[in-house]
Amino acid sequence: MDVQQEETQGRLSDFYGDHCFSNNMMRERLPRSIYAELMQVQAGKKELTLEVAEVVASAMKEWASDHGATHYTHWFHPLSGLTAEKHESFVSPLPDGSVIVEFSGKELVKGEPDASSFPSGGLRATFEARGYTAWDVTSPAFLKTNSKGVTLCIPTAFISYNGHALDKKVPLLRSMDALNKAALRLLTLLGEKDVERVLPTAGPEQEYFLVNADLYKKRPDLVLTGRTVFGSMPAKGQELEDHYFGAIEEKVAAFMSELNAELWSMGVAAKTQHNEVAPNQFEIACIFTQANIAADDNQLVMETLRKVANRHGMAAILHEKPFDGVNGSGKHLNWSMCTNTGMNLLDSDKALSEEVQVGSLGLARFILFTIAVIQAVDTRAGLIRASASTAGNDRRLGGFEAPPSIISVFLGEPLTELFDSLINGKKKLRVDLGKVETGAKSLPKLPKDFSDRNRTSPFAYTGNKFEYRMVASSQSAATPTMALNAAVAESLENLADRLEAELGKGTAVDEAALRVAGAAWKAHRHVVFNGNGYSKEWIKEAAARGLPFFRSAVEAIPEFMKPANVQMLSRLGILSTEEAESRCIIYLERYAKQINIEAGVALDIARRSVFPAASKSAESFARAASGLAAVGAPSVAQEQRARRLASLTGKLIEEADRLEIALSDAQRIEDSLAAAQAYREAVVSRMDNLRQVVDEIERLMPKNEWPLPNYEDLLYSL
Repeated sequence: MDVQQEETQGRLSDFYGDHCFSNNMMRERLPRSIYAELMQVQAGKKELTLEVAEVVASAMKEWASDHGATHYTHWFHPLSGLTAEKHESFVSPLPDGSVIVEFSGKELVKGEPDASSFPSGGLRATFEARGYTAWDVTSPAFLKTNSKGVTLCIPTAFISYNGHALDKKVPLLRSMDALNKAALRLLTLLGEKDVERVLPTAGPEQEYFLVNADLYKKRPDLVLTGRTVFGSMPAKGQELEDHYFGAIEEKVAAFMSELNAELWSMGVAAKTQHNEVAPNQFEIACIFTQANIAADDNQLVMETLRKVANRHGMAAILHEKPFDGVNGSGKHLNWSMCTNTGMNLLDSDKALSEEVQVGSLGLARFILFTIAVIQAVDTRAGLIRASASTAGNDRRLGGFEAPPSIISVFLGEPLTELFDSLINGKKKLRVDLGKVETGAKSLPKLPKDFSDRNRTSPFAYTGNKFEYRMVASSQSAATPTMALNAAVAESLENLADRLEAELGKGTAVDEAALRVAGAAWKAHRHVVFNGNGYSKEWIKEAAARGLPFFRSAVEAIPEFMKPANVQMLSRLGILSTEEAESRCIIYLERYAKQINIEAGVALDIARRSVFPAASKSAESFARAASGLAAVGAPSVAQEQRARRLASLTGKLIEEADRLEIALSDAQRIEDSLAAAQAYREAVVSRMDNLRQVVDEIERLMPKNEWPLPNYEDLLYSL
């Protein structure tokens, strides 16, 4: 049954992880030897055997059955960006007509969903239907509940018959392996003896809108595209800044309470919730965890948001720009690297003291790993930008609500000065941050952090991690994380090569590390920008620095097929040439399909709803004007309104016809890049022109005659 809201009134520890087959749960239910061997498998030290899988499957089935589960599914992330499930029951028939409830190790480890109807970008032909799902041992199984029952969900990877990655998880896991290998090599050169594993960690922040479900169902554009293709702003938007971090309304609080309870029961560590900038916009964030689990958790967050909102008479909207005129939504991806010994390699607080000087290996390690990330972002800016490129994100990036489309890194002045000292040859640097004075005796003095926060930066250092702020709210976190992992793995390899060469000359470890870091900083400092990313001057300055500027997803996505990126991904074992090209094709096709749907919906609403309503309204004003004129009353206002509406309805038809022609032309193009370019350059602009006309018509028509719920209703009522 569903997790009940009243559970949240009890102790969280009583039900947290109750629906998650976590390592703690496995420790309780598995024989000690099996559990120990499974931990070795998770750590990458052993391969999973069928014997171990059989014992785990039996314990997992018993646990799931205890909670009422009758079915299981291999839960995976196809390249559609959503999640996929094929449910199988635990029931197996016997020759005598009876049944037994069982779940084997083979069923746990491997599944065979049809691979023909998922996006493959040419990796699979329609007639090549076989695909495999493989158990991701490191990501815990969980139970999904609904009014009809309980299902055991087993996180898995999805590959083709020939072993090609058909999902977002396989490349992510491969990138984690590549990063681990490169980071361990560098740590070994630095003299670290105890570290056995380095994991990239992630913590996505999920922004979303809530709207009244009944109003949502009356907006075909929201239902079919996730955004309003038309809509005029009400008198009040977000200009008073009164929604951001404001008191959470009771109805929303009840929704959040149930959302948290359901996520917590599945072991998803939802931590932060608050009102966002735009009306009816909110955010939820989860605690850091290893990257593949974070990607799984974020998919569950998005899915559970929609499900719980529906129970409360609301619709959760995850599109990047559902409402024009107010802030859109993103998915800030907080990213770092942690060792199996509990050390965060990007934590400045532990690496820096009041007086920093050469000779500290902890300092050298922090500087080298941080500069490795900066070098990676500079070297693979195109690939990182491509990983967050969607049709929806095009309407958000660079709009004074999100980072610009130029990849840069924010460090803050203290760290920038510290790294500059490497070039200047200083042997000692005073890092004296001081404290924040409040000016009131009753308030404490607050210690300053090593960096400020810069909301205009697409990639900002925040004290113990980097925050990739460009990620799209509706997309899977797996692809951006994979791109970051890959770029940093390459960078760590490069720095390890240089460090090895320095050590070969007999240079001391700490001095060699700082020499290598200083050279890398000098080469890549131009990607660091601590100023206002929204300023027009930054665009010119970025161009002078040689930083790439991708104005749209269509410009960025081909970076997946750029030879240098393909070579790097292939060499690290993350994506083969065919797999990299397939991503490019899939993402371009998805862009084109999304715009195609939006344009079709816009035409349908404009012609079948707005045009009749506007024509009727114009006739109504004309009749009113005639009636007033017949009795000698002033009728100028009514005549002007009638003429203006009539003129706009004619313009609506003209713009709709132009959009239809552009749409028809784009639909005939077979090449994926050329088609996406046509949709971007012709169809999007025609859609926007049609919107201007429709929105002006809305402002002229009486509210009770407008055929759609308007922005005031959608943004200010739940």
